[in-house]
Amino acid sequence: MDEACRNCPELCDTRTHVVHGYGDVAADFLVIGSEPSEVADRTGVPFAGDEFSALARMLARLGLCDLTSDPATPRLVDVYLTHLTRCRHPDRPPSDDEIDACEPYLDAEIRMINPELLIPVGQRALSLIGAAYTTRSPDSLRIDDVHATPIRGRGFELVPMCDPATASEDERDEWVHAFAEIMASDYRQTKGRRER
Repeated sequence: MDEACRNCPELCDTRTHVVHGYGDVAADFLVIGSEPSEVADRTGVPFAGDEFSALARMLARLGLCDLTSDPATPRLVDVYLTHLTRCRHPDRPPSDDEIDACEPYLDAEIRMINPELLIPVGQRALSLIGAAYTTRSPDSLRIDDVHATPIRGRGFELVPMCDPATASEDERDEWVHAFAEIMASDYRQTKGRRER
């Protein structure tokens, strides 16, 4: 992964860090957000927060994040975090061209981790991941309709999540309960993986 990437000049000029993925590289679960937050840009860790982010607290409820670790570099178990883009612009979301420029990094992470479940966070991640890994039209994938609902994909199952930072407590609870049921089931698909 290129720490000195200059593919997107407007993002490169405003970033502090290139924010590549972070977490358990043998994870069954891969969380994909749209772009790094201000704290993630400062620390270089996706979804990082000065305090534990809403996402970290949700993952902790599932036993996937250790809330006794440093919030800037949380200990994650069986989960890997990443974004569609590696850099943050402070005043706007990434453009389609900027997301396209980062696509090889995301593809490499997905191939490296080889997760069982992809967790797109928010509408933009859902649309792009849904288009790439399901046979459904991106127009049919509305985050408000499929939040916390498993979607069979090509090689991966998707479990979309509303953005935890803006979601209601009920929406966060709904996702945690749905995901706990998935974790308790036989969610592993046959993809040539060796059992751990």
